[in-house]
Formats: sequence, structure tokens, C-alpha cells
Amino acid sequence: MKATSEQKAVVLLSGGLDSTTVLAIAQDREYRIFAMSFCYGQRHAFELECAKQIARQAEVNRHIVVDIDLRAFGGSALTDDIEVPKMRSLAEMTDNIPVTYVPARNTIFLSFALAWAETLDARHIFIGVNSLDYSGYPDCRPEYIQAYTQMANLATKAGVEGQHLQIHTPLINLTKAEIIQTGTTLGVDYALTHSCYSPDVQGRHCGQCDACLLRQKGFSQAQITDPTSYAT
Repeated sequence: MKATSEQKAVVLLSGGLDSTTVLAIAQDREYRIFAMSFCYGQRHAFELECAKQIARQAEVNRHIVVDIDLRAFGGSALTDDIEVPKMRSLAEMTDNIPVTYVPARNTIFLSFALAWAETLDARHIFIGVNSLDYSGYPDCRPEYIQAYTQMANLATKAGVEGQHLQIHTPLINLTKAEIIQTGTTLGVDYALTHSCYSPDVQGRHCGQCDACLLRQKGFSQAQITDPTSYAT
């Protein structure tokens, strides 16, 4: 459904494949885009440079990078001195919640997006969570988004006054291949995106972590050339 010319949307933009596709979807629906990224102490902070470039190319209304240091808590291979798993099978990825899970990350990100949306008088937030080709994260499930939406509309002045917020998850039931096909149709340049949990100093993908393997699988199944720069 197309938005009206006055409808604003906050889009969570990590610089990765999924969030960049979501940005393209929101633009295709004609929302006025306000993109939000996070510098949260992630070891793959190279993704932020990609997010900035993607936001510039997309000519979003505004792009902000919020600085919060989740290394203060640790507990994840992305924010702590914990080894990133490599060369795991899909079964291994989904067997247990992996060490790359960052505790409460999507809850934290959505809370910032909710605060910005309310100050912008925006009623829409877009996030690239996915419940199919993902690494078992509990905050990527439909029931989580449903519960968060209910909480958001109870917790805000706008919600109490009947101006309800909607959290859009256009990728939630798509495979990685379907996501890539969708983005390609919308003109997404996936060479600009970054997915790797363990890139080298040049920002090249390792090709072995869960995120890289899912990315490779998606391009292969979509029968689309993978433009990603891999270290190996």
C-alpha cells in the first residue's frame, strides 16, 4: 500500500542486506524516510560506513547515527571478546540461540526509533527482522513484533491519544533469496551493503560466519550474482 505524501517513517538501517532492502521497500511505498543507525560497540562497525553511503544514495530525508555502547554489558560475540562461530551448517545455526545474539538489541533499537518517531509525528517504523533465514534470534519473531507494537501504543502520548504506531516487517516471512530478489527488483545495489560479523581490516566479508553463509546461500538460491567482496 502506498503512503500519502505526508506520511513519515523511521527506518532502522544497519547497512546490511536486509535493512537496505527494507529502506527500498519503504521508499517504494512513498514514505518520507528518516533513517536511524546505531554505533553500539559492534566489532563489525564497518557496516556504519555502508549505512551512511546507502542513506546518501537513497536521499533520505534525514539519517542519524545513535551512539550507545553495548560493550558495557558484553555477552555477545559482536560486543565482547567471544569468538565468532565459523563454517556452521544451517542446522547448527538454528539449533540454539547463537553467541552473536546481542541481548535485547532489537528492543533497544526499537525504543530509540519509537522515541524519534513520536517527536517526528511519525506513525510508522520499518525494521528488517526475518523469521525464516535467520540465526535463531528471539527478537526476530512475529510474536515479538506484535508484543512490542502493543507496548509501544500503551507507552506513548501518541498511542494514548489514539494515534497508533505501526511496525512494518516486510521481510519477516521471506527467505534470503526472496529478499534479494525483491531488493533487486527495486534497484538495490547490494555491493554497498555489509553483513559480515567478522570482516578484515579492509571491511571485506570473511565468508565463513553465519551472516556470510546465509548471504551466500541467498544469492545462490536467487540465481543472482553475489557482488560481495570476500577475504577468502
